Amino acid sequence: MVTATADLDQHAKGRRGFLLALGAYFLWGLLPFYMKAVAHLPLAEVIANRVVWSVPIAAAVLIWAGRTTDFKAAIRSPKSLAMAALTATLISVNWGIYVWAIAVDRTVETALGYYINPLVNVVVGAVLLGEKLDRLQIAAVALAAIAVTVLTVEAGKLPWVSLALAFSFAAYGFFRKTLPIGPSQGFLLEVLLLSVPALCYIVYLIATGQDHLISSTGSDTALLIGCGPITAVPLLLFAFGARLLRLSTIGIMQYIAPTMVFLIAVLIFDEPFGTTQAIAFALIWTALAMYSWSMFRGREARPAAPATR
Repeated sequence: MVTATADLDQHAKGRRGFLLALGAYFLWGLLPFYMKAVAHLPLAEVIANRVVWSVPIAAAVLIWAGRTTDFKAAIRSPKSLAMAALTATLISVNWGIYVWAIAVDRTVETALGYYINPLVNVVVGAVLLGEKLDRLQIAAVALAAIAVTVLTVEAGKLPWVSLALAFSFAAYGFFRKTLPIGPSQGFLLEVLLLSVPALCYIVYLIATGQDHLISSTGSDTALLIGCGPITAVPLLLFAFGARLLRLSTIGIMQYIAPTMVFLIAVLIFDEPFGTTQAIAFALIWTALAMYSWSMFRGREARPAAPATR
């Protein structure tokens, strides 16, 4: 009876985690529409408002969840603050490239970048953490490298937008693991640190009459304030959902957002997608299928890890 109750409880947690993570990936998948809406605004102002308006949401959620103890300890630790400053810088670079790329009609490249990201993580784990790769993972990374080579030869230059997004997010994930606090606490610490220069920049724009927050139309004001919720909400949904899900489930779900972005770019934004791009994406999708299969197979070979809160 106790076992049956525990199984039902675990199933309910898994379902709740799935819905939370699905909501996060769905919102991330729709993000290009919002980024197109703010494309007429200066990039730096969009990023600054994205940071500042994320702070109250992240703080409110952390207080509501009762997870302030670790956060208070991190604020008192110079090492944690320094590492949070580094991860905040990395995620800012990632945000900036993403917003800019969509504004200049390079959304397909952003989708490719987030498809490549899991494979970059595999390489980072092997090079920096000494993790061993199985044959399928090696083959998956090789296919991704071939896809990048195909795009490079066709364009005459590296697909830097895709690579910059993939590597900046991989670096963010790698260094983020060193912060001894949870995802929601870490997110608040990052945006809190970033809010200092961001708020100074916004005040400067307002003082010189160059802002779009107060001096512009109501629609621009709403769009800039809305940058906070569209940034914080999916991140927090994912943070809470991921704790309730298996790693293999997250591994498959992470392809939802870039797939939505890719479809939006090609079918709605009408961005060019020729034969070369089709070949490169086919190679990437094959690589991701191999990577996912390897991940599932590895999980089946290991005993299930105990659930953590």
